[in-house]
Amino acid sequence: MTLRTLTVGLGDRSYPIHIGRGLLARAELLSPHLASRRAAVVTNTTVAPLYAEAVERAIAACGATSFRVVIPDGEAEKRWETLDRVYGELLAAQADRKTVIVALGGGVVGDLAGFAAATYQRGVPFIQVPTTLLAQVDSSVGGKTGVNHPLGKNMIGAFHQPLAVVADTATLDTLPDRELAAGLAEVVKYGALGDIEFLGWLEEHVERLRARDPEALSRAILRSCEIKARIVALDEREAGPRALLNLGHTFGHAIETLEGYGTWLHGEAVAAGMVMAARFSARLGRAPESDAHRLEALLRRAGLPVAPPRLPADRWLDAMGRDKKNESGRITLVLLDRLGAATVEKNAPAAELEAFLAGR
Repeated sequence: MTLRTLTVGLGDRSYPIHIGRGLLARAELLSPHLASRRAAVVTNTTVAPLYAEAVERAIAACGATSFRVVIPDGEAEKRWETLDRVYGELLAAQADRKTVIVALGGGVVGDLAGFAAATYQRGVPFIQVPTTLLAQVDSSVGGKTGVNHPLGKNMIGAFHQPLAVVADTATLDTLPDRELAAGLAEVVKYGALGDIEFLGWLEEHVERLRARDPEALSRAILRSCEIKARIVALDEREAGPRALLNLGHTFGHAIETLEGYGTWLHGEAVAAGMVMAARFSARLGRAPESDAHRLEALLRRAGLPVAPPRLPADRWLDAMGRDKKNESGRITLVLLDRLGAATVEKNAPAAELEAFLAGR
């Protein structure tokens, strides 16, 4: 794939998203941000043996030095204790305010390393180098960083934009099938919330995506990043339209919290959450029932779970009641008017929601 570069337009904090194969070795993509500086490569035990040396060689080619911080793999490590371990290694290495943190890994590494960058010495620069499909299309773009709390997903964090995103699609060659499918959930989300033509393209090419066809994957990543970059540029801190990117997430985050972080992958929980949002939209008469069936069918073909765990309604409501989008004690949901058109609903009828969650 030819290198494609998009820009997240945020004025003097704008940054590029580079997408293509073989980018880990492209020192020129890093050099504008690393020349004559020091870098801390934050990665995990799965990714480090595969890709850390290639990134460190590229850093050295920029005339910079680096050291490596390796954390355990898994969503369960996206917690304060692991973050504190990263702080400790930064301090032990005498990292200063000009040290650039390079987040090499999936969404957990990107979110945690980004939050470390947002808070270490009151803020240091960082670069996202995402190695999973989910991170390449979603979590590496937009500046959301943070860790989980036992009572809620992503409840501790900060907005901190990267200097650049370098998405090497060749890293998807080593991604487990389950992780690839989890990333497809976020890709489908972009079509469902605002691009019906893209959704139709995904329906036509989902088998190619699951087979890791490079051309199909590259197109899906590019379009997903185009949609997210446009929305982030309009609403960096989620005061308005950026909340649409949370389609399926209020239900999905509740699944992750209640079932235990890592039991469901984030994309799996979002897939089931999107189906719940579509079904609830149909129940309220906002969207056609056929749209819920169409979305469910696509997610099934992508290899994703579409049925949520069986949980009492009060547990659902308790977990959803801690969502970051909520206001004045009311649960905020992203619902569908139709596929390709989502809206933020701050006044969803509480009785209907409880009945829906109870299966009535």
